[in-house]
Amino acid sequence: MSSSRIPAFYRLSVEERRERLREAAGLDPEEMATLCAADALPLEIADIMIENAVGTFALPFGLGLNFVVNGREVLVPMVVEEPSVVAAASNAALVVRGAGGFTADADQGAMIGQVQLIRVPDPEGARQRLLASRPAILRAAERLTPGLCRRGAGPRDLEVRLVRSPRGETMVVVHILLDTGDAMGANATNSLVEGLAPMIQEIAGGEVNLRILSNLADRRLARAGCRVPVAALGRDGLAGEEVAERILYAYEFAWADPYRATTHNKGIMNGIDAVALATGNDWRSIEAAAHAYAARDGQYRSLSTWSLEEGHLVGAIEMPLAVSTVGPAVESHPRVRLALRILGVASARELAAIMAVVGLASNLAAMRALATEGIQKGHMALHARAVSHAAGARGAEAELLRQRLIEAGEVKIDRARELLRSLAQERR
Repeated sequence: MSSSRIPAFYRLSVEERRERLREAAGLDPEEMATLCAADALPLEIADIMIENAVGTFALPFGLGLNFVVNGREVLVPMVVEEPSVVAAASNAALVVRGAGGFTADADQGAMIGQVQLIRVPDPEGARQRLLASRPAILRAAERLTPGLCRRGAGPRDLEVRLVRSPRGETMVVVHILLDTGDAMGANATNSLVEGLAPMIQEIAGGEVNLRILSNLADRRLARAGCRVPVAALGRDGLAGEEVAERILYAYEFAWADPYRATTHNKGIMNGIDAVALATGNDWRSIEAAAHAYAARDGQYRSLSTWSLEEGHLVGAIEMPLAVSTVGPAVESHPRVRLALRILGVASARELAAIMAVVGLASNLAAMRALATEGIQKGHMALHARAVSHAAGARGAEAELLRQRLIEAGEVKIDRARELLRSLAQERR
């Protein structure tokens, strides 16, 4: 990777952007053909990936620019339909780049497989017997996961919880912690707990009910951080110190109020989900884990933290990110393979760390905009392009219509059609 800093990238034509990407990432002709294909996912592959397939559905594939992560230049593939997500993350990355970039890491961690036992006569006795049988259960788990064990992954631990049901019954819940390596690990975890269930039931008594992974992957945490001089945050006539103070107030609002925290965290997930989609990862499980983790102390809070320290705005994020760089989606989908090639990641841990960085960048961009000009100015300027196109404008006419919409301060499809008719009359 030469550099993730490509000035005025958005001003280039699509063909010129592709050429700059080819140069920056060193893509070969086959990879460029994958990037440029009208539909990179053949229908016969789509038919294998899901049931009842009748076609494919495309979303924009863009690049997050300016990212430096642990001293490495990173181009970030992002798949998203919402205007301003890619631009906002890239803008924040540029600000952080000037301060040395982001730091990030992720745990080796493990997925959690759950075995639910119901109608257990002596829950506490069952818990003690299961804990005493931990070595035997883990040996059985190793026999059920030979492939993972050969690759240095595999079962790591066993935990037992007593969970009170709404009807007053005490359920016994066994957690099997499984290191799945560079895989997300849902299938491996589900297969393992199904295989162990008879042994667990024999030890504990009662009846096995559910045997399934938990998507609250709080043993696979990823973290990112940044430290930006407040002077670099100045905007719209506001000094950097004032902008930093306003950002801190915005964070404190999200930490204290779940109504604000929900939208705050949605902004974080804008960036993370876009990378998850580009790399073929399960964004639904990532979302579920993120929001559950945000409420781990009993109140839904911000996933990020921000503080002012010695003239710097300091940001950090920690959250579950169970992601994969191997598996069917990677092997089957040509553009997923290309996205991972552009990122240059060697492991699921590295991918998770970069995703945390993109989430933190998206968060910084949103709070900086909210604390200064407001979120709509930049967002609607970009949204106006899509509205102009939807109204029927093309080429230079679309750009002129976009400018007229912004000047009118009313970026709506009906207004766009009205202005388009006015433009047609002006040409007569």
